[in-house]
Amino acid sequence: MTVVVWIVEGTWPACVDAARAHTPDGSEVVLLHVADEQLPAIAHGAFAGLLGRGHPEQDPGTRVEQLAAEAGSELLQQAADRLGRPCTRVERTGRVEREVVAAAEDAELLIVARDGNRSRLGPKSLGHHGRFVVDHAPCPVLLVWPEDAPGLSSIPAPPPHPPHPPGVR
Repeated sequence: MTVVVWIVEGTWPACVDAARAHTPDGSEVVLLHVADEQLPAIAHGAFAGLLGRGHPEQDPGTRVEQLAAEAGSELLQQAADRLGRPCTRVERTGRVEREVVAAAEDAELLIVARDGNRSRLGPKSLGHHGRFVVDHAPCPVLLVWPEDAPGLSSIPAPPPHPPHPPGVR
């Protein structure tokens, strides 16, 4: 069984714990981190737009790229240590949600943490990236709460039934 565990800052421990709890010991576990390709581009653009034709060595985009790579490697190492069993670490760069879906192409399970509003149950507990991944995953998805799930009382009350039109029951 091949299991892809999406490692994201702030939510990854719950995903790793889910992999430990819900996958057989012999599973091939792939820890996946995706760096957003847009971050260095934003820094490059800000530098060019705000400072004009400055010296290329002052362009922060390259440094942002390096920092993102270092942060991703560190997260993957922490995740591997927490998992405590053999695994593969994969770092990708691109459009985050599409890279996660592509990485799960041959997987038999994808483990994802909720990335939206985690104060209540419901569809808004998935953010943009998480919603795309859940909707497009080519394999089963184990969706986990990064912390304790909110209680059932967090579900909004249903809207009242509209009144029946006169003469119709």
